[in-house]
Amino acid sequence: MKRIIVDYKKLTPELLTRLTEKFPDGYGDDDIITFDDHHNQTIEAVEVKTEDTIYLVKVHSKLHYTMANFDSDNFTVNDLGNVIVEKDDDLDN
Repeated sequence: MKRIIVDYKKLTPELLTRLTEKFPDGYGDDDIITFDDHHNQTIEAVEVKTEDTIYLVKVHSKLHYTMANFDSDNFTVNDLGNVIVEKDDDLDN
């Protein structure tokens, strides 16, 4: 099985749907996996599986916001096919 590390900015509609289905109330500390990447940087991620791939979605302060504001029936994607969630100015402060 392939293992792919994904940033919250690069989530596809399918992956974001699986993520929100797996963690409908958000993820907790027990759901976070910690590991070192090939650059020896510590990564914290939550795991989402498909039939042939394990996705490790990097935990970021905006990941929870993205999950909470994702509407699987009404969303916008960019040219790369990644979901765009409207930015809340309060998150940048």
